[in-house]
Amino acid sequence: MARTPTIACQGRFPCTNALDRRPHLPETMRQWMGDSRGRWDGDTLEVETRNYTDKTGSFDPTTTDPFGSGDTMHLVERFTRIDADTLLYEFTVDDPDTFTQPFTAVIPMKHGDAPLFEYACHEGNHAMTNLLAGARALESQADGTR
Repeated sequence: MARTPTIACQGRFPCTNALDRRPHLPETMRQWMGDSRGRWDGDTLEVETRNYTDKTGSFDPTTTDPFGSGDTMHLVERFTRIDADTLLYEFTVDDPDTFTQPFTAVIPMKHGDAPLFEYACHEGNHAMTNLLAGARALESQADGTR
């Protein structure tokens, strides 16, 4: 069974997509982040997600005030490397109970030289201020500026 995580799958929640052409789960089996299936279409990874619960917002399931219900949402994501430094991310949202018609967005994601950090909860981010202040103090001591 071949499986791979997608990039920043629907915000901060990791998703795993079966790439072995297995069928989607039955319509009666709903999951918070939907049921994803991926396949290669030439050089493009296409991920189709459906079977969201009615507790998932149809446009942004990670927000605290989502709109719509994911109950009828169908999401298609496409990942295509268009050159050595660019990944083209395209998604189409089709949710007839929330939107009058499907819509698509295309976002070119450029490779950068800045470090890439995991997007994760750090103790609810309550201690993040102190962690960063401590790190800056250590940097200052190492530079001799303090």
